[in-house]
Amino acid sequence: MKPIFALLLALALPSALPAAAQNIDMTQGGPVDITSNDGIEWRQEQRVVIARGNARAIRDGVTVDAARLLARYRPQAGTQPAAAPGAADSPLSGGNEIWRLEAEGNVLITTATDVATGDRGVYDMDQAVLVLTGRQLTLTTPNQHIVARDSLEYWSQRRMAVARGNAVLTTKDNRYVGADTLVSYLTPEGTPAPVRSATPGAAAPPPGSGRIDRVELFGNVEIRTETEVVRGDRGVYSAETGLARILGNVRITRGDNQVNGTEALVNFNTGISRLVNAPGARVRGLIVPQQQQQQRATPPTGMPQ
Repeated sequence: MKPIFALLLALALPSALPAAAQNIDMTQGGPVDITSNDGIEWRQEQRVVIARGNARAIRDGVTVDAARLLARYRPQAGTQPAAAPGAADSPLSGGNEIWRLEAEGNVLITTATDVATGDRGVYDMDQAVLVLTGRQLTLTTPNQHIVARDSLEYWSQRRMAVARGNAVLTTKDNRYVGADTLVSYLTPEGTPAPVRSATPGAAAPPPGSGRIDRVELFGNVEIRTETEVVRGDRGVYSAETGLARILGNVRITRGDNQVNGTEALVNFNTGISRLVNAPGARVRGLIVPQQQQQQRATPPTGMPQ
């Protein structure tokens, strides 16, 4: 069994606003606990600590696992840097601050409630943003699951996730929204869930960490209900009302039937979508009669199957 190398980085981090518990935020808490199987290297001139082989960094309930981890540090604001590299510049001195954490290879980031994955991850402490790239880009919270092809950003202080490239968000209650770029805004932990209304179309989102507030969609928008698929150029979805508004080259498809227009409203609670007429615009539709559908589904006797 390989030995496990450990290092407790007594580095201060830049001051930040209080963060909601259990989201992916590494700007709060105490020292960073780093362990690895293949050793930990301190490159003094470059001011970087490198851990290799099943490397792991833990800070305030956030765990980062990867094949390799790099913790980049600098003199803490208000302190005087050492005149020459030496003991005063050590990451254990407490006079430095981590400004960037890089993870490479099979990146897995976990908290008590959230999980993010990718090939490479960079956490910028100044901006409080995690950027994941590579394959299998995912962000999972108790109430939603986001996937992307090109990149996945998580802005912990803003409670915002940005997914780029074939981005798809699915929810616990089987709602599906997708687009080229998807921006999801999350309600902070501890915010009371809206009271469910008896009026159709006003369902409240489920409680829990990282509850969705709204989702903005850009490019090749696709929204699916149990019976329909709605496509368009851009849109916005509100979790509180269960409604989505789609704009630009809108197409609503149900089976073989399709209607086209410039704007549509999708009600996830009823599963019904409707076109909204713009002034001077015409709605166009292709409606296949039910009788014709049945004939195609069941050929008459004597016809080849």
